[in-house]
Amino acid sequence: MCPTLALSLQDLATPQNLIALVTLTAMEIVLGIDNIVFIAIVAGRLPREQREKARIIGLSLALLTRVLFLFTITLIMGLATTPLFSIPFLSEPGPDGNKVASTVSGRDLILLLGGGFLIFKATYEIHNKIEGEEHGPGDRKAAGFWPTIGLILVIDLVFSIDSVVTAVGMAQNLTVMVTAVVISMIVMLAFSGYITRFIDKHPTLKMLALSFLLLIGVVLVADGLGQHISKGYIYFAMAFSLLVEMLNMGASRKKKAAAA
Repeated sequence: MCPTLALSLQDLATPQNLIALVTLTAMEIVLGIDNIVFIAIVAGRLPREQREKARIIGLSLALLTRVLFLFTITLIMGLATTPLFSIPFLSEPGPDGNKVASTVSGRDLILLLGGGFLIFKATYEIHNKIEGEEHGPGDRKAAGFWPTIGLILVIDLVFSIDSVVTAVGMAQNLTVMVTAVVISMIVMLAFSGYITRFIDKHPTLKMLALSFLLLIGVVLVADGLGQHISKGYIYFAMAFSLLVEMLNMGASRKKKAAAA
C-alpha cells in the first residue's frame, strides 16, 4: 500500500499521525547517525577551512534526496519489490515452504553496491590510519572538495533508499513522512558539527567510527542478499562500544591528571 502523493498540514492534526510523526522522526535521527559518521570521516580528509562547508552541503544533499525519493514513492516501492535477477547458490523459504533461489531487487542491488563501497572505504581509511602513521602528516594529500561532495552524494543515495523504505513502512501519510525527514535533518545539522569536531579531536573515536562504518557496510550487504539483521542489535553494539570508549577516555584523563 502506497501513500497518497499529496501534502496537507491538516494531516498532522490527528493523534494517530502525531504519534507516527514523533516515532518516525526519532527513527530517522537514529538512521541518520550513519550518515553523519560517514560525512565526518570523508570531510576529515579536506583542508580544515572546507570541512564545515562540506558537512552542511552533505547533509543538505541527504535531505534533498530523501524528500525527492518520498515524492517518487511508487518507484521506490517498485525497486523494493520487483526482482531483477536470482542468485542460485542462495535460497530462501518460498510461499509453499520449499526453498527457492533468492532474488535481487533494485533496492537490494543498491544496498549491495553501497554496502560493498562502505566496506571498501572503511577498510581503506583504517589501513591509511594504521600504516599512514609511519609517514608524516604532511605526506598525506588533502582530498579535493568536489570529489568529496560527489562521494557524500553517492552514499547519501544509499542511506536515503533505506530511510525512505523505513518511512513508508512506519507511516502511510506523505505529510508525516516529509515532515519527519525535514525535522530529523534539522536536528542532525544542529548536532553534526559537535559530533564531527568530537570525532576529529579524539583519534580513537575516529577508529571506532570507521569500525562502525565497516559494520554497517556488512549489514547492508547482508540485507541486500536477503539476510536481514535487526538494526536494533547493531545500534546497541555501537552504543555499548561507544560507552566503553568514553569510560576509557575518562580513565585516561584521570591517569594523566594524577601523573601531572
